[in-house]
Amino acid sequence: MQVAIYGGSFNPPHIGHAMVAAWLRWTGRADEVWWVPAFDHAFDKPLAPFDLRMDACRCVADSLGPWAKVCGIERELEAPSYTIHTLDQLQRRHPQHRLRWVMGADALPTVHLWREWERIERDYAPIVVGRAGHPEVPGSPTFPAISSTLIRQLLREGAAIDHLVDARLLTLLKAHSAAFLSGAA
Repeated sequence: MQVAIYGGSFNPPHIGHAMVAAWLRWTGRADEVWWVPAFDHAFDKPLAPFDLRMDACRCVADSLGPWAKVCGIERELEAPSYTIHTLDQLQRRHPQHRLRWVMGADALPTVHLWREWERIERDYAPIVVGRAGHPEVPGSPTFPAISSTLIRQLLREGAAIDHLVDARLLTLLKAHSAAFLSGAA
């Protein structure tokens, strides 16, 4: 089975994330998509509590179907969360699967800062997805420029976000907006 490892802060997840996951599955690029929230971001990004982000990812994954799963492996790994360590540990635990890393085109300019990027490329054949406002990615549609930063900004302003997040997630975000906003730029 081919598994797309979809890592990120998911602070919070939004319909852009869901669109990418659905595209991966519907186009046959993955049999399953595993959402892997960062436990402790390698670039020191402030994040809402891990369990809350896990619940937020479950809201979205559950609406997509049984092929979308949420994996909390990074809680068990040494901090900070380096992608290569997460991928290696997942591969050790699931040797029967072919794992592929998923990332947005917006992250490409920073890969020189990633730990062992060359090995990620070699061993986990990244699937790079296009994102509006960034260079086009051959073989990928360009997904809308929706971001967690935008969702938090709209939450901060008291503006509507129901058009940008899963309905079940909207309830969670309203109940825990302070946790997503505190410490998160």
